[in-house]
Amino acid sequence: MVIEWLKVQVSETLRETFIQKDEEIWTTALAKYPGFMGKEVWLTTDKPDEVVFVIQWQSMDAWKAVPAEVLEATEKVFRQQMGEGTYKIVESNAYQLRKFARTVS
Repeated sequence: MVIEWLKVQVSETLRETFIQKDEEIWTTALAKYPGFMGKEVWLTTDKPDEVVFVIQWQSMDAWKAVPAEVLEATEKVFRQQMGEGTYKIVESNAYQLRKFARTVS
């Protein structure tokens, strides 16, 4: 599994709207692709203007199979609904999930 990790800065007053619009627009668009496994929204308790998205993909190939045109069109719709300049991705990373077998002693 691959994790797409995004940290977004959005004003505290727009945070809930941002999260709802993200679910309505982004999650709906990504869920159409077979490699999409789910998405979590993490809220930082001491930074009300920060939202972290943890998106699970079956593999890097599955994640990268989402066409660039789809990503661009989805971002355009999202930006139109949220308003220009109301949020900013401040950090992004990709992680490979590793699991190890546990032995019972």
